[in-house]
Amino acid sequence: MKPILTISGITYLIILLTTSISSAQVVADANVSANIVTQVSISRIVDMNFGEIKGTTIAGTVVLTPAETRIATGGVQLVPGKAETATFTIDGQGSYTYSVTLPSYTMATAAGNTHIIVDNFKSLPAETGSLSDPLTLNVGATLNVAPDQPTGHYTSATPFDVIINYN
Repeated sequence: MKPILTISGITYLIILLTTSISSAQVVADANVSANIVTQVSISRIVDMNFGEIKGTTIAGTVVLTPAETRIATGGVQLVPGKAETATFTIDGQGSYTYSVTLPSYTMATAAGNTHIIVDNFKSLPAETGSLSDPLTLNVGATLNVAPDQPTGHYTSATPFDVIINYN
């Protein structure tokens, strides 16, 4: 025991005590990873077109199926010509599943501020599916023709939304 300290004429004996603490410390490690996937996307290719129809004094509908078949009900008569579903391309991460959200309805307007309602939207493929390659999505709907619907070229004031999400 040698550590001696003298301060102001007073001598101090310093005793250092050390203890040995045994630690049972254990270490584990982990890696970090992340996978950034391709963002799902949708692009419009073709707008929806119900084609030419003739209204009567009786209300009716034109159903445009996602398979591009037109079906008239009630007093509506179909005029031969081309009708087209709205067509989109969906792309994203292969093998991921997606869901489609379609609008509940939209409105088309003609000159003179007359309206026609479009509802009952359907898609092909169905509203859920799996991506393997970019795929084509066809969207059909029902055009609701009032009795004595005024003649004119009806168009939507704003496009309708088709929303795609990964599940």
